[in-house]
Amino acid sequence: MINFISARPVRSILLAIILSQLAGCGGFDGIKESVSSGFGLFSGSAAVKPSPLPDITPKVSLKLMWQAHIGAAGEFAFSPAIDGDSVFVGGKDGHIARLDAANGHQKWNVDTHSTLSGGVGAGQGLVVVGTANGHVLAYDQKNGALLWNARVSSEVLSAPHLAGDRVIVRSADSHIVALDVQDGKAVWTYQRETPALTLRSYAGLLAVRGAVFSGFAGGKLAALDATTGLVGWEASVALPHGTSELERIADITSDPVADSRYVYAVAYQGRVACVDAQSGNLVWARDMSSYAGLNQDEKNLYVSDASGAVVALDKSGGASMWKQDKLLGRQLTAPDIGGGYVVVGDFQGYVHLLSREDGSLAGRFATDGTPIRVRPISLDGGLLIQTSGGGLYAIAIQ
Repeated sequence: MINFISARPVRSILLAIILSQLAGCGGFDGIKESVSSGFGLFSGSAAVKPSPLPDITPKVSLKLMWQAHIGAAGEFAFSPAIDGDSVFVGGKDGHIARLDAANGHQKWNVDTHSTLSGGVGAGQGLVVVGTANGHVLAYDQKNGALLWNARVSSEVLSAPHLAGDRVIVRSADSHIVALDVQDGKAVWTYQRETPALTLRSYAGLLAVRGAVFSGFAGGKLAALDATTGLVGWEASVALPHGTSELERIADITSDPVADSRYVYAVAYQGRVACVDAQSGNLVWARDMSSYAGLNQDEKNLYVSDASGAVVALDKSGGASMWKQDKLLGRQLTAPDIGGGYVVVGDFQGYVHLLSREDGSLAGRFATDGTPIRVRPISLDGGLLIQTSGGGLYAIAIQ
C-alpha cells in the first residue's frame, strides 16, 4: 500500500497530478476510494489488476503448527517479535500478548488502553510498543506489568528496537530517539528535514553491532552511534529527479539489512545500493524501485520490487541472478529467508515460497484472507506470519 503525505498544504493541481500519474503506476494502490483513517493521503484497491494465483507444483510441504488471534491492524502494520521461547504480538485495539513460541498458548494478555500503531519490540526483559499519539510503552516480559511510558515527537509506525541499554524508536516525522531501557528517558534524538511530498511508510531501522542504520525520504541512508546518537555517515541510495514533486519522490520506505561488511538499502523510484558499513562509501548501486524492501542470505539480495516481482541480486556486484514475475500486482511484503526458501506474503493473505536457486514457486499457504503487510519472520522449523486481520500463524516447512 502506497500513501502520500505532504509537508505543506496540498493544492488541487497537485492532487490532479497525483491522480493522473497513479492511474498508470503498476506498484501503487489506486484511487478507487479515499481514506479517512489519517494514514496517508490515498488508499484503495490496486490500480493494476493483481495477477491471479499461479498454478504451482509444490516442492515443499507447509503445515500449520499453531495459530492465534490478536486485534486487527486497521490502517497500520504490525509485526510480532520473538525473544527466547516467547512470541510477543500486538494490535491496533491496544492489546499485547505473550505466547509460547512452541505451541501458541497465551501466557498473558494486557490492554494498554491506547491505540497501537506499529510492531512490537522485545529484549532486555522488556516488551515495547508505540502508539498513534506518540507514546512508547514498555512492559515486563514475565508478567505484562507496565514499567514506563515515554513520549516521542509523533506516532510510531514501526517496531522499537532494543540495543544494549537503549530502546531505539523511529517516529513518523523521521525522528529517531534513543530511550534509556530502565526508565524511558530520552538519551539522544536525531532528525532530518523531509521533502515537500513523501511516501508515508512503515520504515523502521536496523540496530546492529553498536550502530543504528535507517533510510529516509529523499533517498538518504544514515549511520548513527547507538550509544551517543552521533552521525557516523550519510549516504545517497537514490537521488531525486524529475520535474514534478511526484516524480522526485525517491524515498527509502523499508528497513536496511547488513552483513559483516556492508549495508544494503533500496528506495522507491530510486536504486538498490550496497554501502560500506564503516565509511558509508557506495560500493555498487543499480536502478530499482521498491517500497516493500529487501533481505539477504550469504550470496544474494532478494528485493520485492514496486511491480510485485521478486528479484535476486548478487551481493558482490548487484548482477541479476533471477526474477520471479508471476506475482505482479499482489502487493508483496519484503522477503524473509526461511527454511532455505525466499518467503513473501501478499494482499490476500497468501504466503509464497520461492526457490533461492532460480526463483521458481515452491509452495503456498493460505491464512485468513486479509493482507500481510510485514515480512514473515523465521521461527524454529518454520515461519511466523501476522495478518492485518489479527491472525497469527506459525507454519512448519517440511
